Amino acid sequence: MLLAREEPVGEFEALSPEPGCWRLTQGDTALEISGAAPTLRLLHLGQPVGEAQLLLPEAGGEPWHLDWDLGDDEALFGLGETLTDLDRRGQRLVSGQQADRCLPLAWSPRGWGVYPNSLEEVVHDVQEPGRYGVQVAAAGLDVFLFVGEPSEILNQYTALTGRAGQPNLWPMGVWLDQAPGQSLEDSLAQVRSLRTQQMALDVLVLADPAVLGFQADKPVFEWSARVSDWRSCAERAQALNLHLAGSCFPGVLQGTTLFDEWADRGWLLCDAEGDVWVHPGNAASGGKPFGLLDLTHKDTRRLWTERHLQVIEEGLDASVCQARIDFPAEVEARGGESGTVLRNVYPFLARQALFDAVAGPRTPQEGVMLSRDLFPGVQRFAWQQGPAVDNTWQGYAASLKAALSVGNSGVAVQTHRLGNPERPTGSMTPELYLRWLAMCVFSGNFSLQGHPALMPDAFDDDTRALVAHWLQWRYRLLPYVAGIVDDAVRTGLPVQRSMAQAFPADAQAHLWDTQYLLGPALLVAPVMHAGDTVEVYLPQGAAWWDLNTGWRYEGGTRWTLHPGLDTIPVFGREGHILCLGPTAQHTGEINSARILEEVWMFGMPEHNPVVMRNKIRVMQMQGSSYIKGLEGLKILSSEGLEVKRRGAEVRISRAR
Repeated sequence: MLLAREEPVGEFEALSPEPGCWRLTQGDTALEISGAAPTLRLLHLGQPVGEAQLLLPEAGGEPWHLDWDLGDDEALFGLGETLTDLDRRGQRLVSGQQADRCLPLAWSPRGWGVYPNSLEEVVHDVQEPGRYGVQVAAAGLDVFLFVGEPSEILNQYTALTGRAGQPNLWPMGVWLDQAPGQSLEDSLAQVRSLRTQQMALDVLVLADPAVLGFQADKPVFEWSARVSDWRSCAERAQALNLHLAGSCFPGVLQGTTLFDEWADRGWLLCDAEGDVWVHPGNAASGGKPFGLLDLTHKDTRRLWTERHLQVIEEGLDASVCQARIDFPAEVEARGGESGTVLRNVYPFLARQALFDAVAGPRTPQEGVMLSRDLFPGVQRFAWQQGPAVDNTWQGYAASLKAALSVGNSGVAVQTHRLGNPERPTGSMTPELYLRWLAMCVFSGNFSLQGHPALMPDAFDDDTRALVAHWLQWRYRLLPYVAGIVDDAVRTGLPVQRSMAQAFPADAQAHLWDTQYLLGPALLVAPVMHAGDTVEVYLPQGAAWWDLNTGWRYEGGTRWTLHPGLDTIPVFGREGHILCLGPTAQHTGEINSARILEEVWMFGMPEHNPVVMRNKIRVMQMQGSSYIKGLEGLKILSSEGLEVKRRGAEVRISRAR
């Protein structure tokens, strides 16, 4: 379940240079193992990059301990979602505890990473200075070690454990989360209002309770009462070029005929006594208690997938499912899974079943399903929902750090929510709303909130005009963002990349933990506080071009900027190209055969651009760049460059 590729990546050489010591070499990487209480030393190009002590359990016992030495200034990243410091030092995380939001990959900018391959409980202890302890409660120890820069480690890790597929274009558009208790008619009225104000939108996420569930006496889905005439609902949404998403839960309500029938059949999770374990109820079930389908049983899982395939065919474009449940120790699946193993396995199986329904019939497989669940293997599935945070500057920062931290942990896309209808809304000022929105535009994706106090209509005319401005920018960025997601399918790199991940050799850059790379070409420095003054650090190793002014800055420098509410500090990396599409009210307006409108160049082009369905190729020769694939596109070159079109080829050279 946890490994997507079990074959070895290549051969290694094993030598024993002296008694009690082994040296395993693969390319420019080596692992030395020595001592009765084994010491593991990782080397790259002959230089040590990481060292750990393996503490063996007593005969027949557990757990295993692997203690890594951390230098005085050596940070540790990954390990799942955090709303605070991306550096995980000072924390203790347990894989089986839902509140810890833990994922299994950890890495150091020094050039090493570790992944304990286990569904059992894993404790990651970074509380003690200079030490990172990994404790695995399993009969055997299975650990993968990685060497290289963080981007290489994420590439290796996701190649080993799996990556998400490429979604369609429409999930890249703007989403709207229906407010709790809101009717579909009210939500559609909000969509019409947004469209009237030239505010782009693609998807409506219907609020809990679930929009569908099993009938009381038949193993067939029925639509909930609020969308009982689903055909009419889907037709009205389609008339607005609007996609619909809705929640579900993998269970059957207690007290129904179907509950009793499936309990007798053994299709529901049971406790140690063999009685059905009843979940007390959640938002998706409307607070009603239910029995959980035993998704470890292939027939049960197949049935749930087939039922969801039917509703997808009836017009539900994406499912929302929260299946990470803190099962009591006595709950047991048919195959004997319980405790931490069941807590990890269950959301994986639920997500896989939904993916098979949403994407299975398509070739290549495309589709998204939304969830907040984190578990080993979560990076195989798109889309990951961001946290519900306070409507404050601190909440805004927490949403950003959550996305960067799961990106550090191997998850390609985590979306943002612009506000939270469950928290007080009085602190959501126009300034905070626009700064938050600007960051969301330059991210994997985001959702507006249908709560009246968090909709654009809650603000004045000037603010609404700026909201429309930013939503237009989102749709212009779609070819680039879709290209980054497409790259993630091949590389495992996240859309929003932390400074530590993108610039491991620049220790100064690591301190700027609310700046990030959006893909390989854009450095984004959101304004994270009230006022129009922001400090920006431009990392070493490249020059940077200000998208707002066209000015060029050297790397390794710090600047004070004063962006208005209609701008966000964004810098293009020298040698890269940014491809932009047209403005649109929804992705249905975008011509799939012509998704690009113009290209922006940051200095002399050196790299092929990241763009959806990329057919643009850059070749350098004798100090000039020759580019194919720019026919009919507007070209904005940097100062000091000369652009000449020669048929299907464009030549970029330095102005004389």
